[in-house]
Amino acid sequence: MIPERIRVLIVDDQTLFSQSMRIVLEAGEGANIEVLGVAHDGQEAIDLARQTKPDIILMDIRMPVMNGVEATRVLHDEMPDVKILILTTFQDDALVQSALASGAVGYILKEVQPDELIESIRAVHNGFHLYSPSIGSRIAKQVGDASAEREPDDQQVHRVARAFPELARREAEILHYISLSYDNNEIAQSLFLAEQTVKNYVTSIYAKLGVRDRLHCVRMVNARLRE
Repeated sequence: MIPERIRVLIVDDQTLFSQSMRIVLEAGEGANIEVLGVAHDGQEAIDLARQTKPDIILMDIRMPVMNGVEATRVLHDEMPDVKILILTTFQDDALVQSALASGAVGYILKEVQPDELIESIRAVHNGFHLYSPSIGSRIAKQVGDASAEREPDDQQVHRVARAFPELARREAEILHYISLSYDNNEIAQSLFLAEQTVKNYVTSIYAKLGVRDRLHCVRMVNARLRE
């Protein structure tokens, strides 16, 4: 089955990068992505988005005239159905938090491989929130660190299991590690499981809890454990 066509706007002040990105997205096998245009600053992005009505905007951060965070805020307020995915080289925590607070649904670093970027665009189009691994783990850690002192793991797993009766015991155990900002590989090593097995459990946990990313898992754990 041919995937739904996704209409994308690229926003980046580096002409060589933006044109290369356009070629990558439109040439992606089976991606079915249409690049509506390229903007080189935040204000141009707003003007072009108003004209073309994209599904997704790939937004850089540091640009002249208007930066990506401010453009994201304006676009999100004006066109809340348009999904904005930050694509940048900058990992500063303050920038990440500002971009997400302004309405971005993901934060991806430019080091991402072309096929992974295409998959990220499709995932965001389907309603998921996405972050590069280094970004996502730091966001989850910041949320998880709101509760400074943690009980021993076995006690905490028991509390998580009681707070989430819809989960199987192993799922509750993995959710506990997610709340501690462990990535899939670290969870696999801690529980002596294959990383793919952990990924399968994480997918099941997301489905049962109705969440789309680790950040929302952490917030849900913190909320239920406070009840």
